[in-house]
Amino acid sequence: MKFITIEGPEGSGKTTLLAKLVPVLQQEGYNVLLTREPGGIEISEKIREIIHDPSHLAMDARTEALLYAAARRQHLVEKVIPALERGIIVICDRFIDSSLAYQGFARGLGMENILEINRFATEGCMPDLTIYLDIEPEVGLARIHKDNEREINRLDLEGVSFHHKVREGYLQLLNLFPERIKRIEGDQEADQVLQDVLYLVKQYIKKAET
Repeated sequence: MKFITIEGPEGSGKTTLLAKLVPVLQQEGYNVLLTREPGGIEISEKIREIIHDPSHLAMDARTEALLYAAARRQHLVEKVIPALERGIIVICDRFIDSSLAYQGFARGLGMENILEINRFATEGCMPDLTIYLDIEPEVGLARIHKDNEREINRLDLEGVSFHHKVREGYLQLLNLFPERIKRIEGDQEADQVLQDVLYLVKQYIKKAET
């Protein structure tokens, strides 16, 4: 299977990267499916609306974690796994590492607890390669507030200390899963980020096919 995920804090440039990455891969003959979390299919998109709604400030952290896991489960069984079984390269904007960093570490629920919830939800399905776009929270949040077309969701309204914890969570994941998660400097020119990511993706695909 070829399951690749793109991760990063708010404003790390994932959307910009993916808008360029997937067309380049497709033009070079790779059979690629782009999807996102939470979302990707109708049920999961509806759960996304609930999670991201800025009016839902009363949402409990465990409720949030369970909603992400529910959206992930439906997305996997309805879209991701069928595509992987057909030999398609699936590239997903966020996956389990987001839950570990945001809910497990930043919300203080514990990474092991979140991992256990998601083991049940995914039946152990994990990405083969995860690319983490690293950026200082202040830089990422400044990007968000400059982008008038970007959706401002409930998580964007958290204080900067929360976003520092998210980044710290991701950096811990880098140490825990060094073979799977690869760090790219997100505070570079977009074209350089694209080239760095293309190199990692092609290297992985070549290795997977040998």
